[in-house]
Amino acid sequence: MNLSASFRVKSADALFEGVNIQPPIQDMPTGLLFSGQGAQSVGMGRSLCDSSAAALAVYKKADEALGWSISSLSFNGPAENLTETRVCQPALFVQGLAIVAALEETGRMPQIGAALGLSLGELTALTYAGAFDFADGLRTVAERGRLMQVACEATDGTMVSLVGGSIEDVKAVAAEFDVDVANLNCPGQIVISGDKAKCLAAADAAKASGKFKMVAPLKVAGAYHSRLMQSAGDAFTEYLRTVKISAPRIPVFSNVTGKLVQDPEEIRQNLSLQVTHSVLWEEDMKSATALGITSFIECGPGKVLAGMAKRIDKALAVASVSEWSELEALPKA
Repeated sequence: MNLSASFRVKSADALFEGVNIQPPIQDMPTGLLFSGQGAQSVGMGRSLCDSSAAALAVYKKADEALGWSISSLSFNGPAENLTETRVCQPALFVQGLAIVAALEETGRMPQIGAALGLSLGELTALTYAGAFDFADGLRTVAERGRLMQVACEATDGTMVSLVGGSIEDVKAVAAEFDVDVANLNCPGQIVISGDKAKCLAAADAAKASGKFKMVAPLKVAGAYHSRLMQSAGDAFTEYLRTVKISAPRIPVFSNVTGKLVQDPEEIRQNLSLQVTHSVLWEEDMKSATALGITSFIECGPGKVLAGMAKRIDKALAVASVSEWSELEALPKA
């Protein structure tokens, strides 16, 4: 059976059944949040597959689509392999959609009003929303991860988290040391990215300035969302030209603009730019709340997005789901 066709039928007939494409604001629908790179951990997805036939089916289809076992690396590691960019990106994509499948299977999926994803998670959100079919979305994420890993190996880059300062303070440091602003995650938490020596010098200067509560180099393989990813961005642009993209059935927000994106060609362009441009996550979340969404389900490990949400707006409610026990704790819709 054709993998893409079989999942597409399931998506239309079961996985997305009952989703209101343009939900009325007064209904206060729920938003889905999909994790970005760095959230991965060995064992991710195993408890879901032990208890949910729907989640297990997603992993089986992913293994078939990729031609290698993302399920084995997700469930068993080793950690050094799972953390490789080419592996962790599809691993997080598959777990996110396996969580969705399990929520649907158990009757715990509420009315969904929007889908958002951090960095690679934007592709997961778009696939949930029907912009990609499952196989195309997965292979696109896998190619994105592969290209970014090649770029990481060809450069010597890193990223540094700056906590507590203003965006103006961060931009000043980035300009002084010739690095890029990579992630505007939430108030007071911004990440710079670029050449390793320049980033570490910027970190030292940021600490010495006294303007930041914390300055922390990140344990990453390279300088994501910076000009050092330009080769990956160029190649990914060419790859995206070969992939069919449809208009999403529910609101999805672009990391590049922080705004609603619906036109397939605009989606294609933004996904190309996203590899080298800043991730405007705080703006994405504000765009979702502007639709009247105040509750979210985080689909992925680590509870990182839940923490950011609380810093963006303390009134937001986020249920984080990665393990079966966390899914079971949710009420039935």
